[in-house]
Amino acid sequence: MQAIRKRYFPALAEYIRNGNEASLYEATELGKMLHGIHPEEIVALHEETMQTLVSNVESEEALELYNRSFIFLIELMVAYRFRVQPDEPEDKRYSDMREMLFRSHLSFQSVKSKYENVLQHMDSGIALFDSEGLLSFINLQMAKILDIPRKMLLGCSLKEILYHPQLRKSVKRMIVRVCKEMMLQRSRYYEIQDSAGRHLLITITYGDQLDGDYLISVKDVSEYKQIEQTAYQNDKLAMLGKIAAAIAHEIRNPLTSIRGFIQLLRPHLMQLGKEEYARIILAEIDRANDIIYEFLNSSKPSAPMAQEVRIAALLKEVILLSESEALMRGCQLQFETCDESLCVSIDVKQIKQVILNLVKNAMDAIGELNGERPGLIAIKTQRNEQFVEISIRDNGRGMDRLTMNKLFDPFFTTKEAGTGLGLSVSYRIIRNHGGTIRVDSNLGEGTEFNIYLPLVL
Repeated sequence: MQAIRKRYFPALAEYIRNGNEASLYEATELGKMLHGIHPEEIVALHEETMQTLVSNVESEEALELYNRSFIFLIELMVAYRFRVQPDEPEDKRYSDMREMLFRSHLSFQSVKSKYENVLQHMDSGIALFDSEGLLSFINLQMAKILDIPRKMLLGCSLKEILYHPQLRKSVKRMIVRVCKEMMLQRSRYYEIQDSAGRHLLITITYGDQLDGDYLISVKDVSEYKQIEQTAYQNDKLAMLGKIAAAIAHEIRNPLTSIRGFIQLLRPHLMQLGKEEYARIILAEIDRANDIIYEFLNSSKPSAPMAQEVRIAALLKEVILLSESEALMRGCQLQFETCDESLCVSIDVKQIKQVILNLVKNAMDAIGELNGERPGLIAIKTQRNEQFVEISIRDNGRGMDRLTMNKLFDPFFTTKEAGTGLGLSVSYRIIRNHGGTIRVDSNLGEGTEFNIYLPLVL
């Protein structure tokens, strides 16, 4: 049996690679050598050999290899029955061979079902088009992405899928864009963002690698992009801190001197009727000092001076501080909490700075509506597992996805007089408290910030 095993592996490997007649002749020769070996041992040897051959290939290729190997096994079994046991009645030989092939076929179907089951439940969408351009296989995840039942897609060409009445316009546009970028330029990988904001990595294996078939894989890589963005954000904040620590004090000192001398010169400028010059200079120096102050905040040591406080009490204090300005801007502040006793361990000054900054941004967003609708800022707290969730939602003008993606970048701002440091500093403060901050916005509808801080249990 050991000698058979040594010849079986290379012979089967050669056939499933090339599929030529010479390889089938080797199967016939092997069949002649199997005298005295039980048919079940032959099937077991075949299955063992196939498991070795497909152990390092992709699932789709494994199915194709199993299909080819079945022909090799049939040829071997025919030689085994008709040449090694010629004395048996013909009906008996056919009956035994049929039963053996049936068992082998069941074994193959079992393996095939296993691989299909793996493909069906992968987190990536899989679609296989044959050499005629017809969809021959699609898994559950890909059907979910297209939002069309699998049974309605199988056998369709790409053109028929594009004109399918159930295909959403946003998905159709995405498919057309992918075809233009990948099929025409024969790119292997392409990344696209769908209408829901998900980042999808699309991979195509072309026909010359799959015997004429085309394999398309779609994977949601949003979480990986988020991790990448967080790492990138942390690098930028670290760089900002180094810059701030290096130059802030050196700039602030001469500004203080200039401010003092301008105040000394102010009476003389009043006599000349140029007091407006002094006012403008002082205002610009104060604005420069504000920018430097935010620089210094961004470079402060990361460890907060923590103390236990009730988050509801802190938010009520912030609302009292913001109420008068909100009334002047025509905004209404609402507060709701599910539990007054929720406690967090925080640096009160830093977290208050974050909340005030977000409330002020909400007022600015509502102000840009120019009175189109009454302004509303809703602040809400609730427990979210081991965290307290603070929601700050406004009905301002909202943001597009491009703005949202850059929102926490240092120096990025949509305001004429903004420094672009407020939200990047807020992001750093929340992160240093072991929490996270997220944003969701729709253009023309409003924006919602969600802050998650660890609870004191």
